[in-house]
Amino acid sequence: MIERYATAAMAEILGDERRYAVWRRVEEAVCAAYVDLGLMDRRILEDVRASASPGLEQIRAEEISRDHEVLGFLAAWTPLISADSAAQVHRGLTSYDLVDTAQAVILQEAGRLLLRGCEDLLAAFRERITRHWATPCLGRTHGMAAQPTTFGHRLGTIALELRRAVAVLAAAVEAVSVGTISGAVGTYVELPLELESAVLDELGVGREPLASQVVGRDRHAQLVTALALVSAVVEHLAVDMRLLSQTGVEEVEEPRPAMYQGSSIMPHKHNPTGSERLCGLARIVRGHAVAALETVALWNERDLSNSSVERIALRDALSIVEYQVTFAARMLRGLEVREDVMLANLRHAAARLGSPQAMTALIDGGLSREDAYRRVQAAVDSGDAERTAAVGLTDVLTESELRRMLPHRDELYERMMKELA
Repeated sequence: MIERYATAAMAEILGDERRYAVWRRVEEAVCAAYVDLGLMDRRILEDVRASASPGLEQIRAEEISRDHEVLGFLAAWTPLISADSAAQVHRGLTSYDLVDTAQAVILQEAGRLLLRGCEDLLAAFRERITRHWATPCLGRTHGMAAQPTTFGHRLGTIALELRRAVAVLAAAVEAVSVGTISGAVGTYVELPLELESAVLDELGVGREPLASQVVGRDRHAQLVTALALVSAVVEHLAVDMRLLSQTGVEEVEEPRPAMYQGSSIMPHKHNPTGSERLCGLARIVRGHAVAALETVALWNERDLSNSSVERIALRDALSIVEYQVTFAARMLRGLEVREDVMLANLRHAAARLGSPQAMTALIDGGLSREDAYRRVQAAVDSGDAERTAAVGLTDVLTESELRRMLPHRDELYERMMKELA
């Protein structure tokens, strides 16, 4: 997790202090479940709850000496508990009962924070779409003038992508929010089945129906690929903003800080650096998705090849995507939309925009489709106003023509907003 690309809230959830705090919470929940089942003296639970927590440096020192993080954590913590009670901590558990169950708690919390950020970005989209649904602009395909559209319509297509991606993400967060208290190779050999249910209910996460000793890593791969999908949609928005910011287009400009400087040598530069950053980060998240897919196939009941990947991929992907959606929402709300430039660019391309209607009129007049196409194409390519007029093209785009080119604007708005709700 890179601090530069993580909000304070997400960094706290994914930090080491939070992880060890949740580990302790899991161990306490296990002790409480034992007590409730009549299998442990309540005094032990009280001693465990009353104990101090070890510091990060102490845990890391113990981990290094043992080459085992869970045993290092226990070695740092249990001396702070009365000796008799300390011996009962981690009773019947294997390491990944603790690691995976705590990770489920953390991923659930991180996922919910991210989903709230996604909903805020969708709200920013709805605000901008409503404001600019009737703002005409030039639609482009292959980067070339195509037909009139509106800026709200353009944003709406990306917003609908985001709504679908968020649904995928929500399902992935739910899928990964499962733990296990099943012991060595998942057979509950030293654990009562009902203890697991009590612990997971207390922690508010679901249960892996059949653990191999670990929770299935397909769940984590599903999460990171869902994150990559959300990130790709944010990138789509950013790419559009970059294209619309280019010199010669200049239809939008990103919000700037008061002391903005775009270049150390060229004071005139206003670069779309925020959008470029969002695009670059999307590449990182896609790479993590590949890494997460590689960890699905563990050896037999488990190995540890997933651990190093997850320490990087899960935290990086979650923090980056939450940063992306937070930044994108702020960018959208502060975006300078130059409606006059959009209209000027549209009018500049006017003679080309009537080509579908001109071709249809010639076909209705008796020409073959091939002949009509070629006549209109030649008129446009010539640039001769008299020749274009002869085939029904005009170099002046009037308001009535614009309305005729966008006849179903209101119906499309209603249809889109229903999907975005």
